[in-house]
Amino acid sequence: MFDVIHDVHLTTGHGGRDRILYEVKKKYANVTRLAVKTFIELCENCQLKQTTSRKSLIVKPIISDCFNARCQVDLIDWQSSANKHGYKFILNYQDHFTKFCILWPLKEKTAVAVAKELTDIFCLFGAP
Repeated sequence: MFDVIHDVHLTTGHGGRDRILYEVKKKYANVTRLAVKTFIELCENCQLKQTTSRKSLIVKPIISDCFNARCQVDLIDWQSSANKHGYKFILNYQDHFTKFCILWPLKEKTAVAVAKELTDIFCLFGAP
Protein backbone atom coordinates (compact mmCIF):
# COMPACT_ATOMS: atom_id res chain seq x y z
CA MET A 1 0.00 0.00 0.00
CA PHE A 2 2.93 2.33 0.75
CA ASP A 3 4.27 1.99 -2.79
CA VAL A 4 0.86 2.70 -4.31
CA ILE A 5 0.36 5.87 -2.26
CA HIS A 6 3.98 6.90 -2.91
CA ASP A 7 3.61 6.56 -6.69
CA VAL A 8 0.35 8.49 -6.79
CA HIS A 9 1.76 11.12 -4.45
CA LEU A 10 4.67 11.74 -6.81
CA THR A 11 2.56 11.67 -9.99
CA THR A 12 0.23 14.27 -8.51
CA GLY A 13 3.18 16.52 -7.70
CA HIS A 14 2.98 16.03 -3.94
CA GLY A 15 -0.77 16.47 -4.06
CA GLY A 16 -2.92 16.82 -0.99
CA ARG A 17 -4.86 14.15 0.87
CA ASP A 18 -8.11 14.37 -1.09
CA ARG A 19 -6.41 14.50 -4.47
CA ILE A 20 -4.25 11.46 -3.70
CA LEU A 21 -7.21 9.55 -2.29
CA TYR A 22 -9.25 10.31 -5.41
CA GLU A 23 -6.50 9.07 -7.74
CA VAL A 24 -5.76 5.96 -5.65
CA LYS A 25 -9.43 4.93 -5.50
CA LYS A 26 -9.58 4.91 -9.30
CA LYS A 27 -7.36 1.81 -9.37
CA TYR A 28 -7.18 0.35 -5.85
CA ALA A 29 -9.57 -0.47 -3.03
CA ASN A 30 -9.16 -0.42 0.74
CA VAL A 31 -6.80 2.57 0.84
CA THR A 32 -7.96 4.64 3.79
CA ARG A 33 -7.90 8.36 4.30
CA LEU A 34 -5.84 7.80 7.45
CA ALA A 35 -3.16 5.95 5.46
CA VAL A 36 -2.90 8.79 2.95
CA LYS A 37 -2.84 11.40 5.72
CA THR A 38 -0.08 9.53 7.54
CA PHE A 39 1.95 9.25 4.34
CA ILE A 40 1.68 13.00 3.70
CA GLU A 41 2.75 13.74 7.28
CA LEU A 42 5.88 11.64 6.70
CA CYS A 43 6.76 13.28 3.36
CA GLU A 44 9.62 15.73 3.98
CA ASN A 45 8.90 17.83 0.88
CA CYS A 46 5.29 18.35 1.92
CA GLN A 47 6.30 19.31 5.44
CA LEU A 48 8.81 21.87 4.15
CA LYS A 49 6.19 23.24 1.77
CA GLN A 50 3.68 23.92 4.54
CA THR A 51 3.68 27.47 5.78
CA THR A 52 4.20 28.24 9.40
CA SER A 53 1.24 29.57 11.29
CA ARG A 54 0.81 33.26 10.71
CA LYS A 55 0.18 35.67 13.48
CA SER A 56 -3.44 36.67 13.57
CA LEU A 57 -4.33 40.29 13.04
CA ILE A 58 -4.91 42.33 16.13
CA VAL A 59 -8.35 43.85 15.89
CA LYS A 60 -8.61 47.21 17.54
CA PRO A 61 -12.11 48.47 18.23
CA ILE A 62 -13.08 51.93 17.08
CA ILE A 63 -13.51 53.97 20.23
CA SER A 64 -15.67 57.07 20.22
CA ASP A 65 -16.08 59.10 23.37
CA CYS A 66 -19.00 61.32 22.42
CA PHE A 67 -21.92 61.69 20.04
CA ASN A 68 -21.02 62.55 16.45
CA ALA A 69 -17.27 62.10 16.94
CA ARG A 70 -17.24 59.33 14.34
CA CYS A 71 -19.89 58.04 11.97
CA GLN A 72 -20.36 55.42 9.31
CA VAL A 73 -22.28 55.73 6.06
CA ASP A 74 -23.61 52.77 4.09
CA LEU A 75 -25.77 52.60 0.99
CA ILE A 76 -28.39 49.86 0.79
CA ASP A 77 -29.47 48.77 -2.68
CA TRP A 78 -33.26 48.70 -2.78
CA GLN A 79 -33.72 48.68 -6.58
CA SER A 80 -35.66 45.43 -6.57
CA SER A 81 -38.25 47.05 -4.27
CA ALA A 82 -38.30 50.60 -5.61
CA ASN A 83 -41.37 52.50 -4.50
CA LYS A 84 -43.77 54.64 -6.54
CA HIS A 85 -41.73 57.78 -5.81
CA GLY A 86 -38.62 56.32 -7.48
CA TYR A 87 -36.45 55.77 -4.41
CA LYS A 88 -34.01 52.93 -5.14
CA PHE A 89 -31.40 53.29 -2.40
CA ILE A 90 -31.28 53.91 1.33
CA LEU A 91 -28.50 55.95 2.91
CA ASN A 92 -27.75 54.62 6.40
CA TYR A 93 -25.90 57.11 8.60
CA GLN A 94 -24.86 55.67 11.98
CA ASP A 95 -23.12 57.30 14.92
CA HIS A 96 -20.45 55.01 16.43
CA PHE A 97 -20.87 56.14 20.03
CA THR A 98 -24.65 55.91 20.41
CA LYS A 99 -25.41 53.60 17.44
CA PHE A 100 -28.06 56.15 16.45
CA CYS A 101 -29.15 55.58 12.82
CA ILE A 102 -30.63 57.86 10.25
CA LEU A 103 -32.15 56.24 7.17
CA TRP A 104 -32.56 58.51 4.17
CA PRO A 105 -34.11 57.49 0.82
CA LEU A 106 -32.17 58.14 -2.38
CA LYS A 107 -33.32 58.02 -5.99
CA GLU A 108 -29.83 57.48 -7.35
CA LYS A 109 -26.46 56.38 -6.04
CA THR A 110 -24.21 59.19 -7.19
CA ALA A 111 -21.63 61.22 -5.31
CA VAL A 112 -23.72 64.36 -5.76
CA ALA A 113 -26.89 62.78 -4.36
CA VAL A 114 -25.05 61.27 -1.38
CA ALA A 115 -23.22 64.54 -0.67
CA LYS A 116 -26.51 66.48 -0.74
CA GLU A 117 -28.16 64.15 1.78
CA LEU A 118 -25.07 64.12 4.01
CA THR A 119 -25.13 67.92 3.95
CA ASP A 120 -28.74 67.80 5.15
CA ILE A 121 -27.78 65.41 7.97
CA PHE A 122 -24.80 67.59 8.93
CA CYS A 123 -27.09 70.63 9.06
CA LEU A 124 -29.32 68.76 11.55
CA PHE A 125 -26.65 67.30 13.84
CA GLY A 126 -23.38 68.96 12.86
CA ALA A 127 -20.49 67.38 11.00
CA PRO A 128 -18.48 64.66 12.75
